Amino acid sequence: MKKDFFTRPVNILIIAAAATALWGSAIPAIKIGYELFHITDSPVAVKLLFAGIRFFMAGLFVIAFNCISHKSFIYPRKDEIKGIVILGLVQTTLEYIFFYLSLVYLTGVKGSILNSVGNFFAVIIAHFAFKDDKITIQRSIGCLLGFAGVVLCCFEKGLDFSFKFRGDGFILIAAFCFALGSVITKFVTQKTDSVTATGYQLSLGGFVLIVIGIIFGGRLTVPSIEALAMLIYLAVLSSLAFTLWAQLLKYNPVGKISVYCFLNPLFGIILSGIMLGEDIFNIRTLISLAMVCLGIYIVNRRTEAAK
Repeated sequence: MKKDFFTRPVNILIIAAAATALWGSAIPAIKIGYELFHITDSPVAVKLLFAGIRFFMAGLFVIAFNCISHKSFIYPRKDEIKGIVILGLVQTTLEYIFFYLSLVYLTGVKGSILNSVGNFFAVIIAHFAFKDDKITIQRSIGCLLGFAGVVLCCFEKGLDFSFKFRGDGFILIAAFCFALGSVITKFVTQKTDSVTATGYQLSLGGFVLIVIGIIFGGRLTVPSIEALAMLIYLAVLSSLAFTLWAQLLKYNPVGKISVYCFLNPLFGIILSGIMLGEDIFNIRTLISLAMVCLGIYIVNRRTEAAK
């Protein structure tokens, strides 16, 4: 019954849109959080500590929910620990180390464009990792349309197309970690409950980020109730988004689900306009959204026809 629910096209669309909307809201929420914690201009170590606390809390929320719903303490079996550890280190620790390092050297516009390459990485890795998740012409066209929509939405006059490893390279590594994490999630959730895997990988990855942040001199205090509330919100959205995403990856091909990630930056832009008051209601944004939706439709239309 659960598999049928998470493989229905309409449900996939709704769940994937919800997850990417949550991730999209994280972009303006993090900016607001930086201001509330007074760490906007702080060193990267402080921001890694902030991220680590967020993900560690998110993992604890998922674990607590899982235990309450099962009315018992849920923990991984011995044969599940290795996969969860690898997933936590790749998808949470490594990804966000390189993501936050890249933001020191990149503009948000260029970072958004380069980070979207992770969707292509996921499709390519899945092609070699799974026999039933091969790249097709239709899937390639859908991905290209989605990526073009993101580029159009993010494009601004004066965009720098030069390549520097301490920025461009870092964000590409972060994007690759997310893609690799999606494939690892698929493997891990084949023998592990996806909610259990999500909770423990988030807590583990977040804990490692906390340790790294402290080692490199990061310190963080909670200056107000508003700041604490924003941190809790970031943790909750991470716990929900990663749990929903893991459920989709458990029951569907990675390439089919990864294309929905193109909604992430678009939601980020839309929610930035709502939460931060930025100007977003223009023809470029509407055309970008249409291109992304068309790309998603093409990828899923081909996948359904192949069944």
